[in-house]
Amino acid sequence: MTLDYNHTRSFAEALNDAINTALTDENDTRPYREYLGGSRVGHACERALQFEFAGAPRDDGADFPGQTLRIFAIGHALEDLAIQWLRAAGVDLYTRKGNDPDGEQFGFSVAGGRIRGHVDGIIAAAPEPMSLGVPALWECKTMNAKNWRACVKDGVVVSKPVYAAQIALYQAYMDASVPGLASNPALFTAINKDTAELHHELVPFNAELAQRMSDRAVRILSATDAGDLLPRIARDRDHFECRMCAYANRCWRLAQ
Repeated sequence: MTLDYNHTRSFAEALNDAINTALTDENDTRPYREYLGGSRVGHACERALQFEFAGAPRDDGADFPGQTLRIFAIGHALEDLAIQWLRAAGVDLYTRKGNDPDGEQFGFSVAGGRIRGHVDGIIAAAPEPMSLGVPALWECKTMNAKNWRACVKDGVVVSKPVYAAQIALYQAYMDASVPGLASNPALFTAINKDTAELHHELVPFNAELAQRMSDRAVRILSATDAGDLLPRIARDRDHFECRMCAYANRCWRLAQ
């Protein structure tokens, strides 16, 4: 085998580098969220959520690369397609107030705006054979084939507890503005990004989970305000959650 020590970037590599740079530069200009998002409260590590909520800088090299940002963008595009597919199937799905494309997104804000969430949609009606109680929360996620199969096999509550926590919180906090939302199961849609297969699951409201997650969110805010660090998820930095954490270096430099 001959090693090429004078590799010249191909046209495709140069173009991809330019795309990645544009995406990362754009992402760097986005201000951090000055609130704890309902979609994040179920994350496994409370200390990581503290860093995230406080806007702590991510570790060197832990920023999202261009490829990851493209994956996020594809997920958003697939969600838009799922909205079209559900509506074509006769589901009366609202993603913006008044179903105006430029309208305000459905969501909630509590704790003086420090805990917020924006829902993917609200189902107002569905064809009779579906036996779907309304109004109902709709949440959509995209997954690779492995995670999608696990979700189909075990259900979202077991396979994706972060999503289950998000659904429960949204049902609880949105019920005041959309009366009856917590009385009906949410519709969870998972899209297999590798095969375009769809999984739909009805998720009954879990009041106990919603309360635990609400209490958790308040605990994170209170500890952060007081300058207290909540416990890590693990005692060993080799724990898989720690290996993937964008704040691992910062976290493990600090005293327990």
